[in-house]
Formats: sequence, C-alpha cells, structure tokens
Amino acid sequence: MYIERIPNRNSRPTILIRESHRVGGKVRKKTVGNLTGLPEDQIEMIRQVLKGVPLVPAESLFQVKESLPHGHVELVLGYMKKLQIDRLVGWDRSRERDLVMAMIAQRILYSGSKLEDTRLWHACTLAEELDIADADVNDLYAAMDWLFKRRHRIEKKLAGRHLSEGDSVFYDISSSYYEGKKCPLARYGYNRDGKKGKEIIVYGMMTDAAGRPIAAQVYPGNTQDSTTVIDQVETLRNRFALQKVILVGDRGMITQTRIEDLKAYPGIGWISALKSEDVRKLVNSGQLQLSLFNNKDLAEISSPDFPGERLVACYNPALSEERSKTREALLAKTEEALGKIENEVRRRTKKPLSADEIGVKLGRGFSKWKMRKHFKTVVEDGAFQWERDETSIQKEAAMDGIYIVRAGKTPSELASPDLVRQYKNLGRVEEVFRTMKGIDIMVRPIRHRLENRVRSHVFICMLAYYVVWHMKKDLASILFHDETIDEVRPVRDAVKKATPTVNARKKKRTKKDAEGNVLHSFNTLLEAMKTRCRNKCCVKKDGEEIPITQHTQPSPFHQRVFNLCGIGVGV
Repeated sequence: MYIERIPNRNSRPTILIRESHRVGGKVRKKTVGNLTGLPEDQIEMIRQVLKGVPLVPAESLFQVKESLPHGHVELVLGYMKKLQIDRLVGWDRSRERDLVMAMIAQRILYSGSKLEDTRLWHACTLAEELDIADADVNDLYAAMDWLFKRRHRIEKKLAGRHLSEGDSVFYDISSSYYEGKKCPLARYGYNRDGKKGKEIIVYGMMTDAAGRPIAAQVYPGNTQDSTTVIDQVETLRNRFALQKVILVGDRGMITQTRIEDLKAYPGIGWISALKSEDVRKLVNSGQLQLSLFNNKDLAEISSPDFPGERLVACYNPALSEERSKTREALLAKTEEALGKIENEVRRRTKKPLSADEIGVKLGRGFSKWKMRKHFKTVVEDGAFQWERDETSIQKEAAMDGIYIVRAGKTPSELASPDLVRQYKNLGRVEEVFRTMKGIDIMVRPIRHRLENRVRSHVFICMLAYYVVWHMKKDLASILFHDETIDEVRPVRDAVKKATPTVNARKKKRTKKDAEGNVLHSFNTLLEAMKTRCRNKCCVKKDGEEIPITQHTQPSPFHQRVFNLCGIGVGV
C-alpha cells in the first residue's frame, strides 16, 4: 500500500491510500481509503507507517529536563559587561569578583537578603553564567569584605570616567531603617522611611551633573546632614584629585557654618539656597524688594549679610498658590486641635486643668502641625483662649513662592537662570534615592551586623543603580521615561514648575511608543525578558540520553531590547 496524490483543477488534490498489483503485465490500482480530509501532518505519519518506519511518542526521544528564565539575566549581565563593571570591580577574574557581579545583578533582577540571593539565582541562569552555583551566604559575606577594601579605588575610577575640573557635583543624604540591634552604625535619628521605633543608618550619595552615582558614604544614624559635607570635599580633593569643582547641595546641607568651613578650600565652589528666615530678613530690611517680581520671576541681588555671594531671587506663582493652600490646611488642622483642648478645659469644672497641664496639651497640638507662630494664646489655670495671628500669617503669605538660590566661587559666566537650574538639578540625586529605596533596588531594610558589610551593601546598591541609570537611558524609547528630557532641561524656564514634555504626555496618554508598541516600566520589561529561556533537553539514541541545551528563540521584542542596549544575542 502507498499514498498517492492526485491533482485536481482549481481545488486541493485528492489523497488516496492505494494497493497495486500486476495483471498480465499491466499495473492495476485499488483504492483502499481517501485521506483528503486529514491534516498534512497526519497524512505524513500514515505515509511513514506504510513505509515501515516505527513510530514512537516524541517525548520518548526528546525531553525538556529543565527550563530556566534567561533573557533578563542575559540582558543585565551583557549590559554590565558593556559598561565594564567587571573591570571596574577587579581587573582580573576571580571568585570574589564573580560573586560581587552576581550580587549587583541580583539587586537589579530581584532585591532581597543575601540568603535569598543564594536561593533565587538558581531559579534563573545567573549562577550558571557566573559559575557560582556552589556559593553559600558565607561566600557572599567574604566577597563583600573583599569589595569593601576596593570601594575607594572603584569610586576613583568612576570619578575618572564622569568628573573633570570645573564640573558640578551634586550631593544629598538619606537614611534607611535597620532590622536588628547589633550594628554600631544603627542609631535613632530622623527616620525618612517613617518607621517609628526603628534605628536608622544614614548614607550620602554623590553624583555628576547627569545624575550618575559616583560615590557613596555611610554614617551613623544620628549624623546631621551638614556635618557630612566636608567629607565629600576631602573625597573630591584627595581621592579624586579634583581641585576646582562646584558642590551643589540643599539648604539643610550647605549651611552657613559649612560655608565658613568651605572657605578653607580654594577652588571649591558651591550652590545652595537661603533658609526661609534669611529670606524674611532680606524682605524686612528692604534688601529684597517684592516689586522686583512685577515684570519678571527672577532677579540677581546682593546683600552685605552675604558678602561675596551671588544671590538669585526667584518667584514662582504656582509654588505660591501651593504654599498658600498647604498653610491654610495646616491652620485648619491646628484649629481643630486647639478647639478640642478648649472644649476639654471648659468641661473640666470639678477639677480644672492647671496652666501647666494645658501647656503640655498645647505643645502636643502645635508640634504636630508646626503652626505655633500663627496663633495667639492665653493660658491660665482652668482657662484657655486662642485666635489666629493674622499679621503673622500675612507676613508669611507675602513671601509665598519666593526662594533665593545662593552661590559662592562659581564661574562668572554662569548666568542666573543656569544657576537656578543647577540647584534644581538636585532632584536627580533624589531620583537615586527613590530608585534605590523603591521597587527597583531596595536598599532597605538593612540587616547586616558589621559596619564594613553595611558599607558594602550600600555600595553594591549604588553600583546596581549605576547600571540601571544607563540601561534606562538606552531603553527610554520603550519605557515610560521621557527620552527628550535631556534636551529640554537646559532651555526650559528656570523658575516655573517643570511641566511634562509633549513626548511624556503622549506616552502617558497612549501607553504606547512611537511605533505603536506597548510601553513598559523597567520592572515589567525585565519580566518580559524572562520568557527567553535556557532549556536543558536530552535526546535518546540507542538507549542512551544525549544532553543538549537550547535557548528560546528571541521574539521581536527581545531583539529590540537587545538592539537598544547594544548587546548581541547569544544562541
């Protein structure tokens, strides 16, 4: 028997099972069955059976033993190699370097404890790629100790890549809560995470003008922000060998005391802002005339109270309105608290509240909303009266939306608007903290007991952010990031509140890129890359299993991501 395909005009061919035999020298055919209605794969299977080929289930010859997500690992490690993070950490390959590379990659792929790292990188191809499958948590701790000794050398290399004489350097500080009781760096202080009763660890971050992290330093949790400034100056001058730079920090960082200290460092310029009480003094003394802002929102002024400094006064109507609304809301909250105290005093007739008891309650009410200066109060035994201080409120309202950027030893050619833009660029350092403390890298909570390992942990997070910063730049066109922002920043209004660009608004509205593809966040992009897998298979031949490895073919999306990042796709 055999299968015969008979052509038909204008229709699919007829496919028959036939037998043939000779009768008197002629071939006679007999139709056994009609296969025309069957799919091609079934017809081919019948053809092989008729030829005598034995058929067996496919899984008995070819099996997929294990399938591990690989695309996200391939992307991150490939990009780290592109940035030469391996050479940055250590010139020669070593076990310690591989473990550090794995910890940096793991902060990007999934943020957890070091114990979780040793578990989770077996759920993808990270351990295989770096040949660290046998590593345990003690190996990671040893690698962190190794990294701690090299961190200053690495920071110097980063500074050499991205900083030069005359550049602006941005610095800010943050903190994260600590889980445990053993680390000497953990102290009670200003907890920016809002975790009550938790000790914290403070860390500062230095970036270049574009927002790339250059150096990180860790301090005890009770360290005041401004006391860390001189450490950064020493780092710039001694470790990075930069004699002329402009240090940009907020008004709580570069205080008057720190400015006096900076005078001992020729060549170190600085940009900061005046505190509100200093602005009020300038207005009250007549050195800052509010009429300056009748026709413009920015003016450079001078004051004998700040000799040798450039002062750029700015007025932002949107900020003025925002502060007015905030103040009114806080006043209302404070009045509500004062009203409760007043009612309690009135009710207590049998055992009236003393003036001291009322004062304690009043202190609690004022401390929550910080509006004491805007109220007049009368406190006596068994009596309490209060009212708004309208004069105080009007004086503060007159300065709503006004702020003054101050600078010393900056290039004279730096125009006033550019000076303001430099100060507002501090937001890029805040973006570092948002990313490191948010869902991308998760520096917190900190669990390590030893000081050196806490410092290494923060440093690993900084290096992870360095990689993420560059990746987001290259992938901006398919992320919810605005790829045109770097062109807009130098030319947009220095004082007014920044507004989204046309490109950013379009992305937010359509949720699609310029080619109509769905946009991703950085984390959903990594999730999508996981669908490219490394499949460990085996083929059975002559009773033996022959192992083979196959990778999922990259989809058009995978290929586009690799192309944008400038990474070749493996087989």
